[in-house]
Amino acid sequence: MEGLGLGGLSHLFVTMFLTGFGGVIALPAITDVTMAALCPGQDHCSLAIYLSGIQQAMAGVGSVVMTPLIGNLSDRYGRKALITLPLTLSVIPHVILAYSRETKFFYAYYGVKTLAAMAGEGSFQCLALAYVADKVPDGKRTSAFGILAGVGSASFVGGTLVARFLSTSLTFQVASALSMIGLVYMRIFLKDSVPAGAIKQPLLKEGEEPCAEDGSCSSQRTTGTFKKLPSVGDIICLLKISPTFSQAAIVSFFNSLADGGLMAVLLYYLKARFQFNKNQFADLMMIMGIGATLTQLFFMPILVPVIGEEKLLSTGLLISCINIFIYSISWEAWVPYALAGCSAFAVFVRPSLCSIASKQVGPTEQGMVQGCLSGINSIANIIAPLIFSPLTALFLSEEAPFYFPGFSLMCLGLALMVAFVQSLMIRADTTIAGGKISSNRCTDTLV
Repeated sequence: MEGLGLGGLSHLFVTMFLTGFGGVIALPAITDVTMAALCPGQDHCSLAIYLSGIQQAMAGVGSVVMTPLIGNLSDRYGRKALITLPLTLSVIPHVILAYSRETKFFYAYYGVKTLAAMAGEGSFQCLALAYVADKVPDGKRTSAFGILAGVGSASFVGGTLVARFLSTSLTFQVASALSMIGLVYMRIFLKDSVPAGAIKQPLLKEGEEPCAEDGSCSSQRTTGTFKKLPSVGDIICLLKISPTFSQAAIVSFFNSLADGGLMAVLLYYLKARFQFNKNQFADLMMIMGIGATLTQLFFMPILVPVIGEEKLLSTGLLISCINIFIYSISWEAWVPYALAGCSAFAVFVRPSLCSIASKQVGPTEQGMVQGCLSGINSIANIIAPLIFSPLTALFLSEEAPFYFPGFSLMCLGLALMVAFVQSLMIRADTTIAGGKISSNRCTDTLV
């Protein structure tokens, strides 16, 4: 990592690993917990699918607002202060299920998890990317983003492996403990990447009018802080003056649409189609995670200098598209396992997109551009479950217009095909001339 200039990121990587480990441990069990609380003894439950879709859509609504806001605030008040929010919120839902998984506690978890996701989901990833962009020069950024994603994948592997051998009750207790440890570790050891001189005074004191020499103080406060928060105009400006970012935004939208739909329905599809349970979900996730970890930590740093991030992006999208099409026609229970191994190369997409986007702005706006990209992804995550959860429930039920249980997955594959075609048109360029999109010329562009 020293060769890539990543020596100063070790505490961020540890924080990413601990919090990711704690979050992932709960994933294989949550489908069974949801089914047991809502539809005990059944393999198919439309209510569970709908509620999961609604939760994901609500999280997307919150992220559209909060992620760009938090990203831009981190440019002004430091990454560390803003990272504290999503890490703190991630602890509470796990604590509820660690206490009890009865129906009333499940609904409490559902409500708190939805609110926490609205306020903080996606923010930690956005801030971690901005932190890396602060520390790593342009030429090494794609590899650095890949290694960051690889650390997340390593936590995914570790979490699913441990979940495979834990009871359901112990799973959520361990998840709670690790999430708390990650938060405390970050607060103690992580150093802010924004230079101390660039960090503004605390937010609550921002905009206070200084007292005059005669001792009189104005009761009015300026609204400068909120005028400097990200606006729709900032995003439109960036889309207009950077064709590369516009293309990356389109690719990111359709890729996130497919990812969000897959997240909302895949586990329920596999449970209804092949009666998968917690252990099989954990095995499947572990295969995916091992492949993703190896690819991101070892292959990406080698491939990026050779073929470039644009080709890596297109390759990842093509592989993802093929995988989902085959998922939709799965004929035996072994097929998802085979596809899990092949999906390792689909992890090229996110780091490549983030690197392409990061090169479109100056060093003081990394939080904003990653937040804007996350906001676009969140819009897709709002739409995806609203479309694909009802579609999946319909085609898994007896009222399906024709027999094709994986029809919704095939539609997700079509969304990825759109992203793949658009990715072929991207020609990554250098940083926008002038370094900052929030200069006066943005106003001229929007007029």
